[in-house]
Amino acid sequence: MAPTIAPVNTSTVFPSATSVVIIGGGIIGLTAALTLAERNIAVVVLEKGHIAGEQSSRNLGWVRKTSRHAADIPLALAADRLWAKMPERVGADVGYRQEGIMFVGRNPSQMAMHEGWLKSVEHLSLDSRLLSKREIGALVPGGVGDWAGGIFTPSDARAEPTLASSAIAKAALDMGVVIIEQCAVRTLQMSAGVVSGVVTERGEIRCDHVLLAGGMWSRRFLGNLGVSLPTLPLTCSVLRTRPMEGPTEIAVGATDFSFRKHKDGGFIITQRGKLDAFLTLDHLLLAKQYMPQFRAQRSVLNVSLGKPFFNDLALARRWKSDSVSPFERVRVQDPAANPRLNNDAMNNLIAAWPVFEQARIAQAWAGTIDVTPDSNPVIGPVAQIPGLTVATGFSGHGFGTSPAAGHLAADLVSGHAPIIDPSPYRFDRF
Repeated sequence: MAPTIAPVNTSTVFPSATSVVIIGGGIIGLTAALTLAERNIAVVVLEKGHIAGEQSSRNLGWVRKTSRHAADIPLALAADRLWAKMPERVGADVGYRQEGIMFVGRNPSQMAMHEGWLKSVEHLSLDSRLLSKREIGALVPGGVGDWAGGIFTPSDARAEPTLASSAIAKAALDMGVVIIEQCAVRTLQMSAGVVSGVVTERGEIRCDHVLLAGGMWSRRFLGNLGVSLPTLPLTCSVLRTRPMEGPTEIAVGATDFSFRKHKDGGFIITQRGKLDAFLTLDHLLLAKQYMPQFRAQRSVLNVSLGKPFFNDLALARRWKSDSVSPFERVRVQDPAANPRLNNDAMNNLIAAWPVFEQARIAQAWAGTIDVTPDSNPVIGPVAQIPGLTVATGFSGHGFGTSPAAGHLAADLVSGHAPIIDPSPYRFDRF
């Protein structure tokens, strides 16, 4: 059962023209739309299903700098500033709480990873610091884990995925953005080799620029245009407890569990050491490109071949503008939660903080993550298709940077000075 997002009354009018069309009504596309609207640029957001219906509402809600690639941290720092201002910007609570994030290590090898990361970002002057076992106990009391140590970033935070996208969407609508749900974009319209519009299931919309923020669907959309985007799907299972007394407001991650406080007083929990890798044709097509990542992360992947392979195979990879697209056949990707992984997460967490024995499960769900070979997103123009910019491939950590990622995408679309250096995210790096 997917999380229930705050309801939004989206647009009913289908326009014939606009300045920018955004494909995808997730939090990246919505934030980009709001940023463009604040610059008085006309925007239409087209969503094949419903806003934030996929990973934008299914993620853990962490807003972190800890353990990010050094090249990705400027975007995270910019996001921190924008998250802090978001309630005032959108006129609503998005659940943003700057309570810190801690990662704990069981042995010297795990601590060496944290130490190595801290050294790699020392030039960025973060507030991250290493912790002793005693300091972990003081910050997150009631634990019985035999930790070798940890790392803590007090300025890391959390926000609520079921609130944030809706609040951003409402603010964008108030500023004149048109958001249309249940309207898939089939392809682009080109004139003299440049994007001039989009073809949707309801008709055409003329525009000057298109931003593709389609998450896991971006690869298939681009593939139909003859452009290869090397992203692959992974599935993360999550659970939410009923309200309970917990050990801390700090979000905590170990190798085999994580937890963070939910707005209703419960906790969001996952088995941090395992993801389901349901094989698709793309896993075979991109195997060589992903082999280094697979070798490094094999232990965290549950690789299986089954129904998802054949479901994916049944979806077209090439179609015409007057044909029903794959995005109309699957409005919302809604994988089932893996109960074994969620049970593992709870058992591992209880073994470390016994207070979670009292936890009662309120809900469980899963979400599909689109990952790239270097685990960083793609935010930038597509050289082969002038007038097309992409913001996708966020590899499971897009929610945290979404205010800055959407802002950066809007900068690139509108020709404004970028909020941060976009070069780490360029499309052609693959």
